[in-house]
Amino acid sequence: MDKLVLYVGNKNYSSWSLRPWLALEAAGIAFDDVVIPFDFAAGNPKLREISPTGRVPLLIYGDTKIWESLAIIEYVAELFPEAGLWPSDQQDRARARSYACEMLSGFRALRSACPMNIRRKKQALVVSDEVRADVARIETIWAEALARSGGPFLFGSFTAADAMYAPVVNRFDVYNLVREPTTLEYMERVKVHPAFRKWETAARAEPWIVAEDEV
Repeated sequence: MDKLVLYVGNKNYSSWSLRPWLALEAAGIAFDDVVIPFDFAAGNPKLREISPTGRVPLLIYGDTKIWESLAIIEYVAELFPEAGLWPSDQQDRARARSYACEMLSGFRALRSACPMNIRRKKQALVVSDEVRADVARIETIWAEALARSGGPFLFGSFTAADAMYAPVVNRFDVYNLVREPTTLEYMERVKVHPAFRKWETAARAEPWIVAEDEV
């Protein structure tokens, strides 16, 4: 059987790489990950050599290439249906996919103003009304899902929905954007998850420095 190989960007910054990496790692699916750092002003030319879009993440399985975070998660969920990447209940699964797609296409103000940065020193940031609206919507999603499932994660166990929102956990944390206890408690559960900690450890050990607000 061919091995899954997931190409990712800098673990400190690449939020879209984190999403499928975390989903696979948390589900216990074996894969190799290869970091292609963003260490060139015009982008790393190695990306064009392997990726049809010139971007990461990219999953290679045999002769098949899959790009875009959510497409990678869906493909692996089909390969390993027993891994529980999505909730088992049909209605929950539909809701989880809706949340994931909302993350995929939305929250642009938050993503632009507050890029993921694992090593950033925690410090409050003055943000726009558009960013605050994104934050409020995400908090509503989390609160509704947790109330319905009973936790500890959005659909009880850790699923692709949690993985899709994991970079937001970092953003909310290092930019000090939230105060609601339910939000903070959920964030802490994600932050101490072994898969998230593994990514964080690797991110902190990376030699590539791009942002000036790191410690």
